[in-house]
Amino acid sequence: MYDIIVVGAGPAGLTAAIYARRAEKSVLVIEKSTFGGQVTYSPQIENYPGFISMSGNEFADKMVEQAINLGAEIEMQTVEAVETDGDIKKVITDGGEFTAKAVIIAVGVRHRQTGLQNENSLVGKGISYCATCDGAFYRNRTVAVLGGGNSALQEAVLLSALCKKVYVIQNLDFLTGETKLINKVNEKENIEIITGTILDGITGSDALDYITLKNVETGETSNLSVDGLFVAIGLVPDNERFSGVAKLNDGGYFDSNESCLTATPGIYAAGDCRDKKVRQIATAVSDGAVAALAACSYIDNSL
Repeated sequence: MYDIIVVGAGPAGLTAAIYARRAEKSVLVIEKSTFGGQVTYSPQIENYPGFISMSGNEFADKMVEQAINLGAEIEMQTVEAVETDGDIKKVITDGGEFTAKAVIIAVGVRHRQTGLQNENSLVGKGISYCATCDGAFYRNRTVAVLGGGNSALQEAVLLSALCKKVYVIQNLDFLTGETKLINKVNEKENIEIITGTILDGITGSDALDYITLKNVETGETSNLSVDGLFVAIGLVPDNERFSGVAKLNDGGYFDSNESCLTATPGIYAAGDCRDKKVRQIATAVSDGAVAALAACSYIDNSL
């Protein structure tokens, strides 16, 4: 029996573990794959307060080290479900079952990928999923943004202030973002919009060399030389397995209040997996702290 089980070892989950241990609660962190989550995709972080620059892996390693030094336990398993049995929470994994007084779900989200060959091997070497995180590394260079919705257009506008040239590649014949945002994109002289076109290939070994585009109507293909490709075709939450204890909104994100509390007392959601407007490392860390303190208060005052 643990006081708190944290599901996920990204910035939100690790921060929750750190705060919970400092409150002298027993803590188990369960992670299925990579410590740090999406942050490990970033070759450098330059927007986290207090650090001029560090790699995503370095940031993740420091957080894991801090949590372990404080006494948090870590298990590498896949959580399949969370259930409640009165005041006791059961966390069911592919390796067994754990119990706790409170659970913090911090499973993050994953960026929807293109599924093309070479994509994973070139992440951080020309392929990115976050202009806010990585845009500065392409200053005065040529990049492409894949997507035509609000997220893609926001990425393009941000990149236009840094890059020499920005291509926006949209599979439809029109952009699907808000009119105001489309107008802003059209005002940028260094943004070129390519509609009715899909991404058909990604080429590069140690770095991205070029991308292959395919016209939807004609089937004609062409190569476009770019230094970077920003994939902005949506985020994918993986929260359905927790829907029995935590209400999801229409987008599949957790509904939670300012204390990160879900629909079930003692179960909290922290980080990118919950409904929110801004998804950055700083906001994930904030959620982790808030959720941990709320869980500690729940344990101290309600059980």
